[in-house]
Amino acid sequence: MAERKSRGGRPSKYNKDVMPTQAEKLCAEGFTDDQLAKFFEVSIQTLNTWKAVHPEFLEALKRGKDRFDTERVEVALAQRAIGYSHPEDDIRVVAGKIVITPTIKHYPPDTTACIFWLKNRQPKKWRDKQEHEVTGKDGGPVQVEVSRTDYAALRAALKDDGG
Repeated sequence: MAERKSRGGRPSKYNKDVMPTQAEKLCAEGFTDDQLAKFFEVSIQTLNTWKAVHPEFLEALKRGKDRFDTERVEVALAQRAIGYSHPEDDIRVVAGKIVITPTIKHYPPDTTACIFWLKNRQPKKWRDKQEHEVTGKDGGPVQVEVSRTDYAALRAALKDDGG
């Protein structure tokens, strides 16, 4: 049996039993690739190599990032688009004493968030560029008739008018 020859260099820090799970959890919390590289104490190039060499690692990253996008970012954008309220404590010093007053903080709808949401959810209906199709009779091609100007008749008509 032939032995595999070592490629040399230091052994990889990659651990297929642990790292995909850790990476998925971190991505679900919003970690970027740069933050993942720092967490795993590797360079961004090494992280990219792991993605290329270990498909289970790449898939874990995709699942985690998708979870963060759908569970956190989409919900936050939708709330911002339609407006929302939440409880908040107002803390003040009155006559030398700290007074905590429970309040409700209101955030009005944000038109920019609405536009962004609609453009992404319904792009055919809400995109900036609307396409208009012009057709001829019964949906066929448009037919254009070009006529030539009869300059002699035009001159004659202008002379008759006194021009």
